[in-house]
Amino acid sequence: MGSIRLIKGSDDVLREEVVVTTVDRLVGDGDRGLLVDEHAGPDYELAAVVDAANTMPFLTDRRIVVARHLARFTNADALRPLLDHLAEPLDTTDLVLVWERVPEPGSRLGAVPPTLSKALKAVGAEIVEADAPGKNREAWVTAQLAGHGLKLDRPAASLVAERLGENAGAVVELAERLAGIHGDGARLDVDDVEPWLGEAGGVPPWELTDAIDRGDPATALDRLQRMMRGGDRHALQVMATLHGHYARMLRLDGSGARGEKDAAAVLGLRGSTFPARKALEQGRRLGSSGIARATGLLADADLALRGAQAWPDELVMEVLVARLAAANRRRGR
Repeated sequence: MGSIRLIKGSDDVLREEVVVTTVDRLVGDGDRGLLVDEHAGPDYELAAVVDAANTMPFLTDRRIVVARHLARFTNADALRPLLDHLAEPLDTTDLVLVWERVPEPGSRLGAVPPTLSKALKAVGAEIVEADAPGKNREAWVTAQLAGHGLKLDRPAASLVAERLGENAGAVVELAERLAGIHGDGARLDVDDVEPWLGEAGGVPPWELTDAIDRGDPATALDRLQRMMRGGDRHALQVMATLHGHYARMLRLDGSGARGEKDAAAVLGLRGSTFPARKALEQGRRLGSSGIARATGLLADADLALRGAQAWPDELVMEVLVARLAAANRRRGR
């Protein structure tokens, strides 16, 4: 029986590792040259992929068809040959679809179109999310190194998760490096991994906003620096995160929302209502005057970033974050 998989994820290193591992597992002890038919790059047509997927195997019991850079096909019309094939897939073909952008300057990775998601779900395809989870990174780090034959003790896993942050690709590279140095089955502790960690990596935006909300300037500044340096985020990107964070509080202030569900309705959130609860609770702690002050600080910083003040962008952001966190600390007292 054939299989169908869609592999997606924004981290190139993680996604590539999943693709390679998946194809290797499908090939097994077989002849890769006879089994695998791969289509990649900016020029191939989906019709060629479908032709390959509909072709009976020769000298083997099945075929493995890989379609890379599928994000080139952004709508139902472009995807039509594949959508038609998914309605009646051949049971002697293993189809591996990779949602990734074309490796050309300026190319972007959009979301998987709903029409493709629906067709894949209807045929029981496996959707493989290659990106690391936003939370519980320690367990994910442990699993990644275990996949390379390494056993990490808990302090070492915590250190890797903290230092490398959301730079999941660096975790994979670290695992490969340590496997080459220590060999399969090695047990590693902090002393074994620390020399290879380098500069601290980026962190997700919620770590910055959580530290600000707690009134913890030291942690907030650390997270800001890691977002801008290790995470390679521009100051305006960080500003967009902060604007969104306080805009939710501003919309809820005076809205009459009494609980999490009311707040989610006001904000128009679908799915998890947790962000609505956080905004509602933090907005209540700050009060209308506190939200207004924070909004003013954001407006001043935004003007400074656009040339109203001759400060480096990083300094503008450091002063802003320190002031926002300090305001929360005063409110907490």
